[in-house]
Amino acid sequence: MSERPDLTEAEAFAAEHALGVLSAEERRQAEVRAAADPAFAVLVDAWRARLTPLVEGIAPATAPAGLWPRIERALPANDNSGVGRGAGFWRRATVASLSLAAASLAVAVMLANRPPVLVQPPAPGQLLNASLVSPSGAPVPLFVAAYDPVRKALIVTSLVQPGGDPAHVHELWVIPADGKPRPLGFIEPGKTKSMPMPQSLLSSLAEGAAIAVSVEPPGGSPKIDAPSGPIAAVGKLSKI
Repeated sequence: MSERPDLTEAEAFAAEHALGVLSAEERRQAEVRAAADPAFAVLVDAWRARLTPLVEGIAPATAPAGLWPRIERALPANDNSGVGRGAGFWRRATVASLSLAAASLAVAVMLANRPPVLVQPPAPGQLLNASLVSPSGAPVPLFVAAYDPVRKALIVTSLVQPGGDPAHVHELWVIPADGKPRPLGFIEPGKTKSMPMPQSLLSSLAEGAAIAVSVEPPGGSPKIDAPSGPIAAVGKLSKI
């Protein structure tokens, strides 16, 4: 089995949010972070794109009718051996459980009485994103991109497995309405990159513009205004 690099804190948090395993408070934090940080929002979308095909392939299953009674009988609390010796332990455990429940209730009441926290989302149409898929028509994205005009940055995440083709690089291009490709930079497989955009490219990053990734020799395309290698993925920017 090949080893995979450890996830960063942002990648792990985004993956847990996409899986739906966060607590209510953690989920709120993730949603606040996604609204304020386009790079994190791209990571969440990328993990959802990875995980959705797996979830869709799992058929629902109903637990056997007698499963829960068997679990209850297997719990140590239902073992009647040594009742006298363990009575003190269970009394202490009960008191501790009641204390914890009381503390939890107090925290719940405190939180319920706090004023709601209002999160100001980006203005409608402020952010643009794109899912880049293979020209062959495969539905699973190979890259996801988001453009934040406030920060004037393009955030791109590669979903390509690292190490697959060390002899080539992935070069990013924007293809605006005039159809002339403009190079944006490079993205490493399996990485996320925030790319500040120069003033000369800002008008190109608009709704409907295409973002493409080409496979190039090290250093990028020898052509100034066009890819020299095959197009690995392409997608159009649209409003979030």
